[in-house]
Amino acid sequence: MTSISPRLPRPRLLHAVLAAGAMAMAMPANAPRAVAADTTSFTPAQRQEIVGIMRDALKNDPTILSDAIAALRSSANAAQQNAARSALESHRSDLLTPNASDAILGTATARTTVVEFYDPRCPYCRKVLPDLDRLTHEDHDLRIIEKVIPVLGQGSLITSQALVAAFIQGGQDAYFRMQRAIMSDSTAPTVERMRTLATQSGLNATTLATDMNGPKVTAILQANMDLARAIGLDGTPTFVFNARQIIPGAVDYDDLKKAIAQNR
Repeated sequence: MTSISPRLPRPRLLHAVLAAGAMAMAMPANAPRAVAADTTSFTPAQRQEIVGIMRDALKNDPTILSDAIAALRSSANAAQQNAARSALESHRSDLLTPNASDAILGTATARTTVVEFYDPRCPYCRKVLPDLDRLTHEDHDLRIIEKVIPVLGQGSLITSQALVAAFIQGGQDAYFRMQRAIMSDSTAPTVERMRTLATQSGLNATTLATDMNGPKVTAILQANMDLARAIGLDGTPTFVFNARQIIPGAVDYDDLKKAIAQNR
């Protein structure tokens, strides 16, 4: 039988395919696929030999697979952390400088800044509210900048619009009154329900309903969403500590306090 090409020694062949495969799997989805050239250069006979080597290796030592998965996960986590650090650095000013439309818990001139991205309909965001109040009452060098983002559907959009409209109408006091009303309310959110809650909160319900669909509210919510996407937000609540660390999810009081201390 005529040989198409010389066969690689087994150790070199196995090393080559594992290295190529690991690189391909660890690379981001949008990265150039230059690594593909390494695997396509194998002949059919070499590919068949690779399959046999891999099958035998996995049978004899199953830890190869678990070790490879662990290595890939570690590589992916490192890449994700690097991307997060880069995003935070790129948007440092946006995260540390409140907009005129941002409600702030705590001391407005505090040196420690936590940005909270939250959805008014998110149960975890509702659960963490008392902890945020407690932290800012205990720590007078802390401010929490609140950025509303509607990520859970139409109900979230309606309540987010109402919160921003309340801020536009009456500033922070009006915002926090409306926030308490909305985030303790169990009724399905509609514009009419927002009018009722606005009246109960001492706001002009007609003005609020008009502003909810106005260009100013739309622009504020869009800016919040753009910043959230830019830092790779994938859920609510998400906290950013002094533009240095991102912690997603329902963090409890102790973990929040620890992250604040670490990022001071």
